[in-house]
Amino acid sequence: MASFSEILRVEAIDSHSYQVNLKDEWAIGSVPNGGVVTSVLQSVARRHFTTTLKTQNQPDCITLHVDFVQRTSVGPAVVNVKDLKLGRQTSTVQLILTQEGRDEIIAVLTHANIALESGLSLPTAWTLDPVPPPADLDELAENGTDGTWDQWKSPRSDFRKASLNMDVYIPKGGRVGRGIMDQWIKFKNGENFTNTCLGLLSDMFPQMVESYSEDWEAMNNAGISQKQLTQHWYPTLALNLDIKKLLPDGGAKWIFVRIQSKLIANGRKDLEVIIMDEQKEVVALSHHVAMILSSARNLAKRGDGKKDQISSKL
Repeated sequence: MASFSEILRVEAIDSHSYQVNLKDEWAIGSVPNGGVVTSVLQSVARRHFTTTLKTQNQPDCITLHVDFVQRTSVGPAVVNVKDLKLGRQTSTVQLILTQEGRDEIIAVLTHANIALESGLSLPTAWTLDPVPPPADLDELAENGTDGTWDQWKSPRSDFRKASLNMDVYIPKGGRVGRGIMDQWIKFKNGENFTNTCLGLLSDMFPQMVESYSEDWEAMNNAGISQKQLTQHWYPTLALNLDIKKLLPDGGAKWIFVRIQSKLIANGRKDLEVIIMDEQKEVVALSHHVAMILSSARNLAKRGDGKKDQISSKL
């Protein structure tokens, strides 16, 4: 099984073109996980800023926006970079990921040097609400439970292969509330998370729709069964990431993530993702727009125009 550091390997073709390889073990069905691809794009941008744009001294991504124009495929891809704006404090580049002549992903990333940032800082009154229960991370790693948090197993790990690379722990009873989920997450192989992993962390968690599996009222209103809840694929249309701080040198073993949806309706959903370190300091904020489709669409041949028959209003 390919480690995540292997997934992030980038080979330069020239000063503004790079080759990457999207692996099957990090896919959902036949399509590489969107968060994994986002981290790959982060890795390309970091390579670009530490080689071609080295004199900018801006190695750190602070914001990104990704549009998933077409579904990607397992295998090699080329990422072409366009320098949009090179500045003293921040610089912005556009990345286009191409496979077999198709422009599949368009991303815009802004880089800076987080360690050198300075300026006005003010406190806010924001906190996590509801407050997550405390977790004994050593106990979770050793036994899979600490009495309050339990290890999560994907109901469709054969389809969501990427989830097999992670150890995910959720509160007993599942979701925190309607449309709210919490998790502690770490790599199964013992790797540590770096800032380049934030794309992955923004899109690797139990599925929001499946958190309704015991919500009989919502399922009845939507006209959907428990089994049907697990038969979906959730392709991301757009993903934003706002990176607040650097993870420690050497990375972090554990990351806390809160996931919240404001509206799940008519086959489309939003996701707000808050990524925090062990000290519960905000590392990054993310927002997604995603579709709710039949998993058959994921596995269908490209160009197969089957319509989905889905009632998704939760």
